[in-house]
Amino acid sequence: MYVFLLVLTVAAFGGLQGWRTIFNNFAVETVGISGAQMGALQSLREVPGFLALLAVYVLLFISQHRLAALSVVLMGLGVALTGYLPTYSGLILTTLLMSFGFHYFETMNQSLTLQYFGLKQAPLVMARLRSMGAVTNLVVGGLIWVLAAHLEYRTMFLAMGVLAALLGLWAVTRDPTRHDLPAQRKELVFRKKYWLFYVLTFLSGGRRQIFVAFAVFLLVERYGYSVQQITLLFVLNNVVNWLVNPYIGRAVNRFGERAVLSVEYGSLFFVFGAYALVDSALVAGLLYVLDNVFFNCAMAIKTYYQKIADPGDMASGMAVGFTVNHVAAVVVPVLGGLAWMVDYRVVFLGASVLSLVSLALSQLVGRPKTRTIDSDRAKQV
Repeated sequence: MYVFLLVLTVAAFGGLQGWRTIFNNFAVETVGISGAQMGALQSLREVPGFLALLAVYVLLFISQHRLAALSVVLMGLGVALTGYLPTYSGLILTTLLMSFGFHYFETMNQSLTLQYFGLKQAPLVMARLRSMGAVTNLVVGGLIWVLAAHLEYRTMFLAMGVLAALLGLWAVTRDPTRHDLPAQRKELVFRKKYWLFYVLTFLSGGRRQIFVAFAVFLLVERYGYSVQQITLLFVLNNVVNWLVNPYIGRAVNRFGERAVLSVEYGSLFFVFGAYALVDSALVAGLLYVLDNVFFNCAMAIKTYYQKIADPGDMASGMAVGFTVNHVAAVVVPVLGGLAWMVDYRVVFLGASVLSLVSLALSQLVGRPKTRTIDSDRAKQV
């Protein structure tokens, strides 16, 4: 299962990173969209995440690992077609295809990780997968850095999408499952005892989407970053994340979810505030890197859920979590796009407020009694 998820993570992260690296420049330079259109587009991009709860019902007809593989194929198709539809409506269509694939893969990825790996293993596996995703992003960034001067956007989108789809098709032929694990409920499960997980996930969605929708857009529109500069920034970002992610997984095991989440939210309060106050292209780029590092701490929300949830609620919990996360994600970019037209600083100051609220709520994360942990296997991971 680890190898299966690793291959799909490489495909999904590589395709998404390639798409993100050139998307803003493609949208601004080729399609000519405005800030308001970008906000609306980013909100539409999160609709599939909002509909992730439907994945539970899809599992009535298809297994989790098969859905994960097919989702990556769909994501690759969306990326490959992007350059061939250089209009605003074309961007909407291809973005939705890409997003449905990526969000459904991530839902299954997280569900399978929580099911197949113990309480001490799961943070390490999540961190390792994200670290390998960062390495993949680094390679993709390097390729785009070299090829951007020689290839048009359409060709780069096509190459990245086809490669992701081929890896997804390989995974369709694999069966890494075990049959001795608790059966997953094929229905949506909402429980009162999960309320803190839901709230933290909801706030994380709103805060994250401000970053995803407007951080790179800020660099391109306000500071005039080129494709090569954005690529170089992504390369630096992924080197840092490759090195830091394993330590975050270990920190969850050593210090607990509350401490890790407190570091994330407290740091992001200042990072988002700095976005609004600084007036330097270099500092804004460094803030982007810090943003990514601290957002990786959000894995602690999922490992917290693993510790308090019933074993059969993992698939449903991740599907519900993605939907709760994207309730805010669907609305925030549109509101942010409108606020951007007045003053871009309002967008990032709003994210600072969300970070402060999350910091207060994270203090309620306790240390619940947990199931038996296989420490030796955790050390191996």
